[in-house]
Amino acid sequence: MTIAVGDRIPESTVTYFEDGIQTASTLDLMGTGKVVLFAVPGAFTPTCSNKHLPGYIKHIEDFAARGVKVFCVSVNDAFVMDAWGKERGIPANLHLLADGNAAFTKALGLELDGTKNGMGIRAKRFAMYIEDGVVKVLNIEAPGEFRVSSAEAMLEAIS
Repeated sequence: MTIAVGDRIPESTVTYFEDGIQTASTLDLMGTGKVVLFAVPGAFTPTCSNKHLPGYIKHIEDFAARGVKVFCVSVNDAFVMDAWGKERGIPANLHLLADGNAAFTKALGLELDGTKNGMGIRAKRFAMYIEDGVVKVLNIEAPGEFRVSSAEAMLEAIS
């Protein structure tokens, strides 16, 4: 079942790279305060690298000014996410999370089966706004599209 507006984010475990691989609970990271979580199907892929992530980099201070923490999740490992962040020059307040086994993505009900393209299970492209662990806005992209999960669309949705 897909998560919906009004639902609490599920408790799961994600990893990130900071002085080695760190493990964290999704509720510890995103269960309090204002959060935007966006997902990309894959680090280093064209739309993710050239459109989706750059918008959040460009607007990270706009989110910060609203008191919103920003997290990006992908079904990749923490090493890949760290390399992608370094290659893309992400700011320290944009947090890249790895969901290597898609456990969090599956708990959200937002997995994408990319096996026919050799990509395995990935996250659908989406963005959500969360307040104190409750989903307030959920924008899921149609296959092959990039509109409603952009940084600009999320800033407009939470204004």
